[in-house]
Amino acid sequence: MYIVQVTTMTRKEGMTMNPDLRFQNITESKLSFDEVVHRILRFMAQDPKAHFHFAIGTDSQVHQGCTKFITGIIIRRLGKGAWACYRQVIVPRELTSLKEKLTMETSLSQEMACYFSVDAVRRMEEQLLPYVYQGAVLETFIDIDAGTEPFVNKTSLYVQEMVARVESMGMYAARVKPDSYCASSYANRYTKKPVRRKVM
Repeated sequence: MYIVQVTTMTRKEGMTMNPDLRFQNITESKLSFDEVVHRILRFMAQDPKAHFHFAIGTDSQVHQGCTKFITGIIIRRLGKGAWACYRQVIVPRELTSLKEKLTMETSLSQEMACYFSVDAVRRMEEQLLPYVYQGAVLETFIDIDAGTEPFVNKTSLYVQEMVARVESMGMYAARVKPDSYCASSYANRYTKKPVRRKVM
């Protein structure tokens, strides 16, 4: 899938679902957004009294003639497993600017977070609501593939800017390395796979 423009929306009003959204994981492919939401709710229904982390995070990798972005989505039941999937976006040029890559990663995560904010997160919360006094918790995060330690992470220069963008959304907490596992671990794993080029 090639992308020409990414529009990050931070308001629920007027949010239009992209009909080309498709997701996959190690067992399924070509999942629609509705199918992803259904699988998340089904996973949560297995133990609705649990503590859940819902995370979205994007990582990227430059390949020959293009840059591959992977946006991961994880619903994690703390101490008791997780369900995850990802979306792939290919930009048909090699992004060499670290800030441009990190900005694009954050934009893609915010865009996906907005899709979930419209209705899906509310449905997740409603599923846990009857069990709040029995321990049910849902926390939502956007994971940023950047660290704060300048000697270890070149991205540290841009961390505060990206965190501020996420926090301005109001619904998601921002996480950075080493806690941003959705971006720096899960999504990162799939950025390495060779890109299958399509003739447009």
